Amino acid sequence: MTLPVLSLADFRRLPLAPPVLRLQPDRGWVLVNKETIVMTERVEQTFVTNLLGRDVEVVAAPERFHYAFGDGTDLWTQSAGNPYPNHDTYRVYEQPGTYQITLTTEWSGRYRVAGDDTWHAVTGTAQTSTTSAPFEVVERRSRLVDDLCTDIPKPADC
Repeated sequence: MTLPVLSLADFRRLPLAPPVLRLQPDRGWVLVNKETIVMTERVEQTFVTNLLGRDVEVVAAPERFHYAFGDGTDLWTQSAGNPYPNHDTYRVYEQPGTYQITLTTEWSGRYRVAGDDTWHAVTGTAQTSTTSAPFEVVERRSRLVDDLCTDIPKPADC
């Protein structure tokens, strides 16, 4: 009996969920000229589908991550990223403004037909995308003052 082949079109029709995009710091704003860390999780997704009357188990694995930072710069990486202080995926914004980051994940696939223990590679990849909420890149300046700015009357240099 000939085993069915899972085509790239079949693979791309699976309901792949995009991985969660996380930013650090995650407070709705970041500082200009400081690292804005981006990361996600490298989690495989498993599906059972039917192909030509046969049950087929499909595993989708994230292979590459593309971060579009909203300012015309981007990063392709195989790393899912890490939080501070071991971070390896980040952007240093040089201009204040409002930005959004889009994460596009490239997925590879493998499958096996019920009753067969042999895994077969899917030829080609699928993609998912997710976009962060808008956030502000702001500039903060510190100043030295003679007295407390909460003093009454308020010092002139506050």
